[in-house]
Amino acid sequence: MKRIMFACLILALVAALGYFLLGAGLIQAGNLGAEDAPPGIVWVAGVCYIGGGAVIFLKRRVLWILGLAVNALVIAFFYYRYAGNPGVMTSAPGLITKIAQLLLEVGLFYLVLKFKKPATAK
Repeated sequence: MKRIMFACLILALVAALGYFLLGAGLIQAGNLGAEDAPPGIVWVAGVCYIGGGAVIFLKRRVLWILGLAVNALVIAFFYYRYAGNPGVMTSAPGLITKIAQLLLEVGLFYLVLKFKKPATAK
């Protein structure tokens, strides 16, 4: 279980890195420019993925479920918004963040299914 938690942390950090690189202008999402996104949204997303990755080790099932839900919404919004724009879908930021997010989703789902609460002392 620790290995999966560590893998989820790494995936969250990769997603955050993708957002930070995008925010810093080091990589670009297809034909979109900085003016096409609300100011600071990529920075907030990056910070949220760092925070979400950090709380994985708290071993709180409810936080994993919340992470699953929020991450799924981020992925769904991306595909809803950019499905008709293959330049964005196949851009470095699009691939870096979405591959990491999809694998993170799988890891969190595994943790939610396999988590067993420690037995309490009587």
